[in-house]
Amino acid sequence: MSPTTRRPTIIEDRKARGVRSRLSRLVPGARSRRQLAQAQDENARLRRRLRRRESRDDLGYLFVMTYGRSGSTLLQGVLNSIPGYLIRGENRQVLQHLHRFHVRAVKQRGLQRRAQRRQNRPVGGDATTHPFYGMDNFPVNRSLAGARRLALDTLLRPERGTRVTGFKEIRWGDEHVADFVDWLRLVFPDARFVVNTRDLAAVSRSKWWAEVPDAVARLAAREQRILAVAEDLGDAAFRVHYDDYVDNPQALKPLFDWLGEEFDEARIRAVMDVPHSY
Repeated sequence: MSPTTRRPTIIEDRKARGVRSRLSRLVPGARSRRQLAQAQDENARLRRRLRRRESRDDLGYLFVMTYGRSGSTLLQGVLNSIPGYLIRGENRQVLQHLHRFHVRAVKQRGLQRRAQRRQNRPVGGDATTHPFYGMDNFPVNRSLAGARRLALDTLLRPERGTRVTGFKEIRWGDEHVADFVDWLRLVFPDARFVVNTRDLAAVSRSKWWAEVPDAVARLAAREQRILAVAEDLGDAAFRVHYDDYVDNPQALKPLFDWLGEEFDEARIRAVMDVPHSY
């Protein structure tokens, strides 16, 4: 042994053996390699399960399209009486901000790709010195999935046992409503829409509408936009009219048939006996 070599102390030797013992459980021998492969398989399985939970392929989505003072809060209560349904209230269309983000990013992505084709440059080949570096590879599907996760985690918050979730909203009147609905259907696969209307003269006399001089004309314009979107949606939309069902729950049976849910008139009458809205 070299004069400069120091024999490890008993304590140091024990520590070294302890480290080697712990490392032997991590550094694969033949048995460890099998265990590592099993652990990797399990990890992959859990990741797949997590992705399924994040995408929530088990959920259905339902949105109520209407305008203010149409009786939509009562309809919201009726829908929430269905076992497994969780239809949230109005959120002032906060998802429109995510829609604008997505549309603007996708537009810039397209501009970048067209510019690259004109210049005979490969897509994704922009240098870091390019002013729009990276926008040609904006991940469209990831953006949609991210919007869905954010909405589920913050707005919808499905609970244990939730089968169908969504929200009712009265703000569908702007000229971009069709584009917004198209985006919602991408974010929430197979989403369906219930369109709720009411006699416009009655609506125009209710709450704040009574202070709007041209209330009927404004309401008519909003209703026509909503109905036009519903027409384009085809079987993905269903129309109900407040004046038909407010005193006659049987008028909602076709809605339940469309939803594929059991129609329980007694349960619906119990909901209608409770004051809704304000």
